[in-house]
Amino acid sequence: MSRIEQRLQELGITLPEVGEPKFSYIPSRQTGNLVYTSGMDCRVDGVLIYEGKVGSDLTIEQGQECARQCIINALAVIKKQVGNLDRVKQVVKMLAFVNSAPGFADQPYVINGASNLLIDIFGDAGRHARSAIGTSDLPFHTPVEIEIIVEVEDN
Repeated sequence: MSRIEQRLQELGITLPEVGEPKFSYIPSRQTGNLVYTSGMDCRVDGVLIYEGKVGSDLTIEQGQECARQCIINALAVIKKQVGNLDRVKQVVKMLAFVNSAPGFADQPYVINGASNLLIDIFGDAGRHARSAIGTSDLPFHTPVEIEIIVEVEDN
């Protein structure tokens, strides 16, 4: 078992299978040693764990759960792309969108659910540059959508 898979197991995380997209995009693209993911939502077994706006329909804590699930889904995509998460040298950048109620301005607290998980999994290599943006809606009313960029070691 790889070091990162062992860490995921310690955290009680099982990565999902990566299905084929239903729309005109691919889940990830690698160029050189960088892997870019498409935007990930908070689905488990094809169903959003929550729907709606953080700050009215959902609490910050529920938003953090969504952000955490987005990262779990992103890691599954990265594993499919590179074969082994031990190849992740560092998380470079996260771009996160929060489906926000009018006046809600605590997006950074929501996205800490994702950032903290990456640090829990990868240690210092999980620390990353980040943008946490509030938006008036997201596809299918997902509360959070996240994309990440990771640097990977050569094979």
